[in-house]
Amino acid sequence: MSTVKIKSSRPNGEIVAPPSKSAAHRALICSFLAEGGTVKPIIDSKDMQATVGVLKALKKNETTLNCMESGSTLRFMIPVAAALGKDVTFVGEGRLPQRPVGEYLKLLPEHNVTVKSEGGLPLSISGKLKNGSYEIAGDVSSQYVTGLLLALPVLEGDSAVLLKTPLQSKPYVDMTVKVMKDYGVEVTQTDFGYLIHGGQTFKKIDYTVEGDWSQAAFFLVAGAIGGDVTVSGLDMETAQGDKRILDVLRNFGALTEVKDGRVRCMKSALQGTVVDASDIPDLVPIIAVLASFSAGQTVIKGAERLRYKESDRIKSVVENMKLIGADVTETNDGMIINGGAALHGARLNGYNDHRIVMAFSVAALFLSGETVIDDAQSVNKSYPEFFEDYNRIGGKADVI
Repeated sequence: MSTVKIKSSRPNGEIVAPPSKSAAHRALICSFLAEGGTVKPIIDSKDMQATVGVLKALKKNETTLNCMESGSTLRFMIPVAAALGKDVTFVGEGRLPQRPVGEYLKLLPEHNVTVKSEGGLPLSISGKLKNGSYEIAGDVSSQYVTGLLLALPVLEGDSAVLLKTPLQSKPYVDMTVKVMKDYGVEVTQTDFGYLIHGGQTFKKIDYTVEGDWSQAAFFLVAGAIGGDVTVSGLDMETAQGDKRILDVLRNFGALTEVKDGRVRCMKSALQGTVVDASDIPDLVPIIAVLASFSAGQTVIKGAERLRYKESDRIKSVVENMKLIGADVTETNDGMIINGGAALHGARLNGYNDHRIVMAFSVAALFLSGETVIDDAQSVNKSYPEFFEDYNRIGGKADVI
């Protein structure tokens, strides 16, 4: 375990957004199904290592697939492996063995796949997935829908994904559909869900991964609270849902400039607002930090699924916010933050959760006194160079 010690400073400068983890997961799987082509650049994060490792293991016909701590790898690859008729066991690390996979425990046996699981990992599958209608709740995790969309085109017959409840985090599924289209595979959105023709072939292409809006958000918020920060390498036409950080920042009153794939955010007079996070759950930790430095009240809602991430992110955020002196109240699906409290440095918990560590590292830029955050190594899950970029724009972070 590592710890980061941070002294207050004023961020100023420019960084290049790292390649999108979400886009890379999808492109790597499409490339695997195409049996060729390159995917780059890829950040050497733990989640990327998980997907690359599982795909390599499948190519070698290995029977144990270690998804490490990556929920995307797990939920994407279970139906893909089933569509290929693989007899394999999925294992994981950290909180992943306890994260929900219940939709697959019901769906796969209905379509010719035997599943053995005590409710989480390890999870073993055998048999070859068959086409048909897949009824699934849309408000549990969009990752289930993405997994099915990636798997079903390689089956012989047509299939449909039928949503029993409205789809949350739909932009992530939109990204899946876009990446699949880049690989020559069509998915049709319907009134009831998605229609997928069987017998399609993923084409071999060399895929360029776009910049990551989720990671850019940390630095843009830093600029809005008390600096002048530019993030380059971003696609303004992206399907990434977390591009909505621009709208969120503007709703708080942040000053932004957008030009040629570069987004600049400058110190602003910030005012609290209402944020519906149902489609942007990964942004909640950094939005909460933004709210704590904004005048008035902010209500974050629609984020109940955050309780099943690397940590219970609602509880993790609220507990750390209280430690720095914020006026915050936990709700079932988010939190209420009253800005204007005197905030100060403190010893904070990282919860072995990359987004908690990164969000409160941004907060620490503007806190009086020193801030210490444990589990700093958790940033390796998605953004190993986070603290290098953080210090590049004037941060004072010492990782021990």
